[in-house]
Amino acid sequence: MTNTNLAEFVTGRVDGKYAPGADGSAVITLPELLGMGKGGFGGNYSGTVGKYDNLTNSLMSNFKKNWVMMTVGVVGIPIIVKTATKLIRKPVILPANRMLKSVGLDVKV
Repeated sequence: MTNTNLAEFVTGRVDGKYAPGADGSAVITLPELLGMGKGGFGGNYSGTVGKYDNLTNSLMSNFKKNWVMMTVGVVGIPIIVKTATKLIRKPVILPANRMLKSVGLDVKV
């Protein structure tokens, strides 16, 4: 919903540049939300014109653009991981755990 990845969101460095609030209101970073951007607390949304005139509109626009990928990430990835774990459990994971236990490591794969 912030139109950026986790590292860019936390650090405020978008495309290698640290300029919270200068990149346009469609890209939201944590420093921008904490008031470190040129627009003060809440980012640079109050002075812009158009569909990104406030934080709510910006988040809603980003959600509309990215809802498919977010849904796949929240719903699809756990299903894929659970299915893959069930498929490879017996032939790969159990022997690997036995081998690690026999070596003396108390670690599970």
